[in-house]
Amino acid sequence: MTAFSIVLLAMIAAFLGMRLYSVLGKRTGHEQEPVLPRRDERTARAPVRLDESDAQTAPQPGAPATSGLVYEPAAEAGLRALLAADRNFDAGRFMEGAEAAYRMILEAYWAGDRDTLRDLCDDDSYEAFVAAIDARTARGETLENRLIGIDSAKITAVEMNRSEARITVRYQADISAITRDADGRMIAGSMSDAAQTNDLWTFRRAIGASDPNWLLDEAEAA
Repeated sequence: MTAFSIVLLAMIAAFLGMRLYSVLGKRTGHEQEPVLPRRDERTARAPVRLDESDAQTAPQPGAPATSGLVYEPAAEAGLRALLAADRNFDAGRFMEGAEAAYRMILEAYWAGDRDTLRDLCDDDSYEAFVAAIDARTARGETLENRLIGIDSAKITAVEMNRSEARITVRYQADISAITRDADGRMIAGSMSDAAQTNDLWTFRRAIGASDPNWLLDEAEAA
């Protein structure tokens, strides 16, 4: 993986008889997207890779309130607890990686890039993406989606247990989406209008692990 490998829109769908609830991004109404299972429905929690090596440090919890903070006030207590447990954690580096992950995972899904998704997602998330890609391929459809830009990305919550940290990030972004059929005809979407998304993605990592990478654990529309 590259230094950007931290490695995180989605529509409600049914694949292989399983009912999946947690949506990866807000549905725009015209693109086919995967669905991810909620944390409490999972039986396995496997290792988005989050490489902290190429990011710049941003304000840490406890800094004066400014518009440039990378976290929302409700997340401050959780960030303090995480910093106490892992002195190497850096919120600014994490967020730079989290923004890169959002783009990389969406683009990998749109392109049907299973290898990249395997590196960036946990087992359940990966399987949901692959099911959606397979269903799209069976219909003979392709996506021409593009992430126009991320308007905002901030940490909204931090959860800690004995061995693991989970960080939730709120993304507000603009995405252009087009779906084409097997003959290349546009069957959904717009070439000029971008849909606004408001997504919550949760990453997890073992506390104190030598591997600095985080994995996409859960995603839903806010």
